[in-house]
Amino acid sequence: MKEAYDFQIALAGNPNVGKSTIFNALTGLKQHTGNWTGKTVELCSGLFHIDELTFKLTDLPGTYSMSGFSAEEAVSRDYLCTQKIDCAIIVVDCNTLERGLSYVIEVLSQQKNAVLCLNMWDEAIKNGLDIDVDALSLSLGIPVIKTCASRKKGLEKLKNTVMSICENDDICIRKEALFRNLPLSDKERFSYTSQLLSNRSHKIVQNCIRHQNRKRQSKLDKVLTAKLTGIPIMLLLLCVLFWITVVGANIPSEWLSVAFGVIKEWLYQLLSFLHAPDFLTGILIDGVYTTLSWVVAVMLPPMAIFFPLFSLIEDSGYLPRIAFNLDCFFSRCGAHGKQSLTMAMGIGCNACGVTGCRIIESPQERLIAILTNNIMPCNGRFPILIAMIMMLFAGSAVNTGNSFAIAGGLVLILLGCVFITMGVSKLLSRTVAKGIPSGFALELPPYRKPQILKTIIRSLLDRTLFVLGRAVVVAAPAGVVIWLAANISVNDTSLLQYAADFLNPFGQFIGLDGVIVLAFILGFPANETVIPIIIMSYLSTGTLTDFTGYDELFRLLQTHGWTHVTVICMIIMTVLHFPCSTTCLTIKKETGSFKWTLVSMLIPTLLGITGCALVAGIARVL
Repeated sequence: MKEAYDFQIALAGNPNVGKSTIFNALTGLKQHTGNWTGKTVELCSGLFHIDELTFKLTDLPGTYSMSGFSAEEAVSRDYLCTQKIDCAIIVVDCNTLERGLSYVIEVLSQQKNAVLCLNMWDEAIKNGLDIDVDALSLSLGIPVIKTCASRKKGLEKLKNTVMSICENDDICIRKEALFRNLPLSDKERFSYTSQLLSNRSHKIVQNCIRHQNRKRQSKLDKVLTAKLTGIPIMLLLLCVLFWITVVGANIPSEWLSVAFGVIKEWLYQLLSFLHAPDFLTGILIDGVYTTLSWVVAVMLPPMAIFFPLFSLIEDSGYLPRIAFNLDCFFSRCGAHGKQSLTMAMGIGCNACGVTGCRIIESPQERLIAILTNNIMPCNGRFPILIAMIMMLFAGSAVNTGNSFAIAGGLVLILLGCVFITMGVSKLLSRTVAKGIPSGFALELPPYRKPQILKTIIRSLLDRTLFVLGRAVVVAAPAGVVIWLAANISVNDTSLLQYAADFLNPFGQFIGLDGVIVLAFILGFPANETVIPIIIMSYLSTGTLTDFTGYDELFRLLQTHGWTHVTVICMIIMTVLHFPCSTTCLTIKKETGSFKWTLVSMLIPTLLGITGCALVAGIARVL
């Protein structure tokens, strides 16, 4: 920070305890983000003022222990052990006090001056938790402050306490031997130290907690994480989530298509008024604008529904339960339990899922998660899958509008993707990504009532518009390429048709045709353009073509030789093909390697080609 400060404060604690909320409330907009030396881990610093004193506050990465070996844990440990800190604010969730105290004791072994911030006090009261703050303060030898950061309660008292500690260096005096000389860097004594900390934390909690009523959470966990009921409830929840997305996205998607169609006519009239050449009109409107309007109309409605719903599930505390239910399956495959969380993120956007793999500490297991994330179909592939499911079961899904059949079909496809991911992860863990499996510390936070309005706004801004913006940037040049290929002709045949004819023998071999294979290749920038490219090629219109309904689409596809085998192979190839360009760029950024980016493209593509060839071969034999 360029601005001078009087005291340096560290903000430490476990993940998901409200550190960021406290940091934002104290520092406001006076923040600075930078990487720790030699690491890619970001540290946020900011300034806050009390009277005429200036305090520099540094938000350390959330960790469960100073004895761990991940990059985040190393940065927190190095900062607390090597930097000159006037006071450490240690944030703990009241509802998980015993677990948090182990980390508190470790920090106190390195920092003389500290204050314990008991956050989420309002939730503790609702859960029937009564903590004797004075007894806790006496046991730890440091001040203890109750706060509710989301409502900015207790923060003024926290600031005043920090100021008192900084101005009176002898306020924190601890005589407990346990707080001194813990072997934090000795890996051989890690288990011993962990047990020592756990025993001490348990003893403190027994003396400080007068009453705790967690029957409600225990009853929920007995159902939601049980072996017999955990997985079925998860599948049912996903089915409902997809059903809401499918049903809710239809009308706004149609509205957007109509609105973009009207704007398209206005643009035609504008360029005609300006006497723009046909070539320029074609590139700008039929190429760029039509492609962008397709991407927005198809992607925005389902993302605007799916991401907020997914965020609500995340904020309620259920998402870690999903990881808990799937952990045993992934561990048997040589993968990490947190991979289930990155796969869930990949359902929204594979690029986000790849970025989310940072939560996996082991480099080998992180690589496995990155290489297999694209096997989970992203939001952009849902429209293709929905259309194919409706065509496959046209008797029920289309004629009666049975959206539950579509949602159920999507869940079955996702289950298949999960099994494929596990199989590929097992193979990778024994070959190119072979390594020693790491431990998995999974937090099961208390159930919370989500802040609906705040969650929806945050999801729309941070996820929906961010992903849509990236897709739009990539889709614009793709529209130019598609239009040029469709409109540049040699001997009265477009380059698009030449390419389709060239790929047709290979397409027929794997149960598709040359047009479909070409559509997947040209759809590399954005999966949403695959169906429009197929329609454009079949109709020879020279521009991406809309259709008024699924019935019209199905008649067009059947006219060009589509059968049930074609639909099944189309589903397989939609799920198992190379990542989109945005995801590939993200993989290159995360791995720093063109080799692993290429491997991430080859793995699903080869699986898709093999699967389609098997289905087509069996169909020919039968």
